[in-house]
Amino acid sequence: MRTIGLLGGMSWESTATYYRLINQDVRARLGGLHSAQSLMHSVDFAPIAQLQHDGEWAQTGLLLADAAKHLEKGGADCIVLCTNTMHMIWDQIAGAVSIPFLHIVDPTGIEARAQGFRKVGFLGTMFSMRESFFRDRLLDRYGVEIVLPTAAQQIEVHDIIYHELCLGVITEASRARYRQAIRGLVAQGAEAIVLGCTEIMLLVREEDSAVPLLDTTALHARAAVDFALAEDEPIVVDAY
Repeated sequence: MRTIGLLGGMSWESTATYYRLINQDVRARLGGLHSAQSLMHSVDFAPIAQLQHDGEWAQTGLLLADAAKHLEKGGADCIVLCTNTMHMIWDQIAGAVSIPFLHIVDPTGIEARAQGFRKVGFLGTMFSMRESFFRDRLLDRYGVEIVLPTAAQQIEVHDIIYHELCLGVITEASRARYRQAIRGLVAQGAEAIVLGCTEIMLLVREEDSAVPLLDTTALHARAAVDFALAEDEPIVVDAY
């Protein structure tokens, strides 16, 4: 079994879910008392969140690249960055290590293509919705187009993530707002909804959407287990 390097803490609420999903998957595949062989570097999210909102992305890249180096030195065989938003600077992190970086878009794109989806709705932080790193990779590599909520809904979705979900706060009022945003995406032709922030799965459930959900957290965790348990040298879509 290869060692999974989890780069988390952004927020720890969803990183804990990664840890649980990965270990549950390994147990389901191997049985008995088996669990995942992993290392975790969990950062203090507060200063990173401040740098995000200040637009200091290069500085966040330096911090996370250093954390990735620690994982590699500790014996990790891959890097799993447990957040969608920080994939904006994935190349800065991946370039700091010599082990594979398992990009979060790839398992999402593979699943969307396997299910025949060509247009999906996307919910995430304002950074992920505003910038093109997720939608460009999904379209260029997998032929899947993204549609977004209205500008006002994007603000609502973002604020709920940072002021509620990252703090472990789950409310029915916020679930209703997400349902409304999902209905709008379906009206734009979305065949599925990408939960493009690792905290959203804490709030949104299958019954909240008229179309299938593509949960990036669950798909990314499954890809990490695929890598860890591959009998031969695992094929990584983008090791750098």
